[in-house]
Amino acid sequence: MADITHWADVVADEVLQKGKKHLVATGITPSGHIHIGNMREVVTADVAYRALLDKGAQAEFIYIADTYDPLRKVYPFLDESYAQHVGKPLSEIPCPCGEHKSYSEHFLEPFLVALEHLGIRPRVYRADELYKQGLYTDAIKTALVKKDEIAAILQKVSGKTPAEDWSPYNPVCNVCGKINTTHVTGFDLDAETVDYTCSCGDQGTVSMKGGGKLTWRVDWPARWKALGVTVEPFGKDHASRGGSYDTGRALAKEIFEYEAPFPIVYEWIMLGKEGAMSSSTGVVVSISDMLKVVPPEVLRYLIIRTKPEKHIKFDPAQPLLNLVDEFERIHSMDEPGSYESRLIGLSHAAGICHTDIPFKHMTTIYQAAGGDFDRIMNIVSRSGYNTDNEKCIKELADNVGNWLEMYAPPFAKFSVKGELPVQAASLSDAQRAFLSSFADILAGSGELSGEDYHNMIYSAKDPGSELHIMMANTSGVDPVEMTVEPKDLFKAIYTSVLGQQSGPKAGWFLSSLEKDFLIERFRKAANYRP
Repeated sequence: MADITHWADVVADEVLQKGKKHLVATGITPSGHIHIGNMREVVTADVAYRALLDKGAQAEFIYIADTYDPLRKVYPFLDESYAQHVGKPLSEIPCPCGEHKSYSEHFLEPFLVALEHLGIRPRVYRADELYKQGLYTDAIKTALVKKDEIAAILQKVSGKTPAEDWSPYNPVCNVCGKINTTHVTGFDLDAETVDYTCSCGDQGTVSMKGGGKLTWRVDWPARWKALGVTVEPFGKDHASRGGSYDTGRALAKEIFEYEAPFPIVYEWIMLGKEGAMSSSTGVVVSISDMLKVVPPEVLRYLIIRTKPEKHIKFDPAQPLLNLVDEFERIHSMDEPGSYESRLIGLSHAAGICHTDIPFKHMTTIYQAAGGDFDRIMNIVSRSGYNTDNEKCIKELADNVGNWLEMYAPPFAKFSVKGELPVQAASLSDAQRAFLSSFADILAGSGELSGEDYHNMIYSAKDPGSELHIMMANTSGVDPVEMTVEPKDLFKAIYTSVLGQQSGPKAGWFLSSLEKDFLIERFRKAANYRP
């Protein structure tokens, strides 16, 4: 690649024109499984934050969980008992599994664990706590006083006319606990209270500290000012003309007297042929599930290699291996360009495990070892890889095992047969001659690498090679006249070991198995006459 400036550095350069001190913010509503489509926002924020630090900025990075948003409906992954909670703030709804303090924590906690695995460590805020602590109180007062001005701005920018009884603030009903069924009837700035009526029949008063929340289009700009946000990524839905960023920018300037943060607009991650990921439709691959099957630095690479304004196609099956291959190829460059070096640098993060074992090779090692970690370590050592960091090797092995179980296509899977497969009966005389000769050469050789095995098999084409001559002698054919097709030799290997005509990369595969096992198996296959 030519030396290109990475998009995160372009963003940082533009942001730094506005000053040296910055707060990068990101936030997601934990209403369902937080998926890798959501991850694009957080990784985008993280790399922008890191680029700012690299350029000498005084930067901070925060994550706001919108835990005070209402549950909007009974999603497909919930049982019907949650119908009674629709309209209540997520932080005030029981946990679906009973192991977390609330509905919002049920989805938020595994996401925060996933962020740690990705080397992303923002300061975390929960919206319900911010409201209850009074962070929004001044903004609530301003919004209630300037209600008509806000409504006029919303109509002008979005083209939508707010209802006559619209309010920028939604109280939480003291009786039914819902936040989307109340209407403001009055407020007291000195007492910091809001009066309301609710469709459930209740009339009451709530404190501005936690008794409700601002509507989304008002909450967002209020948050920018309250926290001091200067940079924020968000999805293209918010960036549409007249959308929530346009209204937020106008409200920030005209109501809250604050400059809107620098926007980083990102496109969606598309899941295979199923379209954009969405928690509400169930088209998701959760970050937690994805971290079970692929190293975290590869997930970071998936996001940072593509400019935010371009959509990303993601398929956790066979195409995932192509993604890993691409990452490993760049990672192993002897003299990477500045752009490639930046890609790798932003993919890494403190605390992320890394080994020199290719993912694809581990798929072979794992299956050759039957998933047994002691055997995996023996093969890794025999293959010449560094075995000092056993923890990272275990993580990679677990990734591969989970990928094979959850997403791998059938053709990527294999199992070494404990006994000679019956399919060996189909071997031709030439294939038997190859296996017999190959076994004899192995018996007289030392330990072989994957490359040694690969080269030895291909040498069978050369009339002057030891393997070619031995095959000819076994077959009673003049070596010069004998022709050899390597594809038939590979088929003989896979048939005798796996009981199928294809398999993983032969060199890696053979080097993953004990040489004595191969010698015995090839000789049995060569002599098998059912």
